[in-house]
Amino acid sequence: MQSCSHDQPGEHPASSPESAPCIPLQLEDWASVLIMGMLALITFANVIVRYLTDSSFAWTEEISIFLLVVLTLNAGSSAFVRHLHIRIEVLADAGAERRRRRMALFAIGVTLLFFVGLAVLSGRMALDELEWGDTSPSIGVPTWWYSMWLPILSTTLSLRLLGMWLRRWRSTP
Repeated sequence: MQSCSHDQPGEHPASSPESAPCIPLQLEDWASVLIMGMLALITFANVIVRYLTDSSFAWTEEISIFLLVVLTLNAGSSAFVRHLHIRIEVLADAGAERRRRRMALFAIGVTLLFFVGLAVLSGRMALDELEWGDTSPSIGVPTWWYSMWLPILSTTLSLRLLGMWLRRWRSTP
């Protein structure tokens, strides 16, 4: 395996070179920008319509919730790799390098297990929705169109976490 120790913009200053991913983070960055733009446009359109007509687009809430879930998982992937995720720094950054490495491996491992579980369970949910033919309340489209993205994005986040865990494991304490 090749080592990817190139610098990433916005990388946490305390992160070590082994934490640089091989797949550039610009993918997640651009997806986040596009999703935020769509959210802003949808919300703005709904506000204008509601102001002018005293009614609103019913579909905007449904689409906005879907986009917020996608944005959360997408940005979460980027935050983990950049070491900007929520953690208890007193525990994570204290002590000797060997202890910090073990704590990082444990934290990444537990998070990885969570997102693998989320991918499996949400995949089963999406398959159930497909099988039962559930439709969304506002637009009437199949709900699996929305829910299929949860296992897909959970899997991509899991792959990012697996890469982090492997790079940390291979690093010398």
